[in-house]
Order: sequence, then structure tokens, then C-alpha cells
Amino acid sequence: MSDPLDWNAKTIGEFRANEGKVGGPFEGAPMVLLHHRGRKSGREFVTPTMYLPHDTDPDSFYVFATKAGAPTNPDWYYNLTAAGDGTVERGTETYQVAVSEVTGAERDRIYAEQARRYPGFAGYERQTAGIRTIPVLELSRA
Repeated sequence: MSDPLDWNAKTIGEFRANEGKVGGPFEGAPMVLLHHRGRKSGREFVTPTMYLPHDTDPDSFYVFATKAGAPTNPDWYYNLTAAGDGTVERGTETYQVAVSEVTGAERDRIYAEQARRYPGFAGYERQTAGIRTIPVLELSRA
């Protein structure tokens, strides 16, 4: 498997060159670039991830801290929740967002919808069963 940083850099370049669209395994999927500051290092990071649009609010959407089914949460999850805000590139727009974690039945409903649309997310949930619950964050235009 290639280095995740190389993969991220390639995906970020493709996203920016194609007005927010990427090919390969993510072709046709809604993608966003998450800008977050390391809570320990203070460095800025950019992470590409899929998202699920909010049912009724076009200025809000959900991201999923799957880390491809790994037993631990991704660093971006900790960075965004610690800060409570961040910046996103969505399509051709870049803007600030407020970050809130979705829990309980609402989290389960949202995650189930993402897994219905993209079955790989169901696989991630199976991989983490009994280890961790994959966090769902709502990002809303600030």
C-alpha cells in the first residue's frame, strides 16, 4: 500500500484541479477537504474525506471518522473536536465551519444512511465492532 500522505496529496491535487471532484474509488462521491490544526503540533493539516449532506440544511453536512476501519480514531477527529471549528473546501468554496459531534440514535441514523449509500462504511463499522463506535461530526457553516 502506498504512503497515506502521498495518497492524500494526490487526492487533494485532483480535488482542487477538478472543482471538488475526484476519480478512482471516490468517483461520484461527495468529497470535502478538512483543514485542521494539530492540537499538539500546531501544524495545519488538510485531509480529504467523504461527506453526507444534511437532510434539510445545505450549509451543514456530516463527516465520519472511520480511519478505514482502524481500531483508533483519526487524528483529524481529535483536532476538529478539540478546536470546535475548522475550515473546509467543498466544491470550489472554502469556508469556516463549526464542529459538533452527533451521538446516540441520531448518530446511528446518519451513519446507517452513509453505509446504505456507500457500503464500504458498513464494512468499517463491522471492523470496529466491539472496539470503538465510529464518530460522526456535523460541520456547519460558521
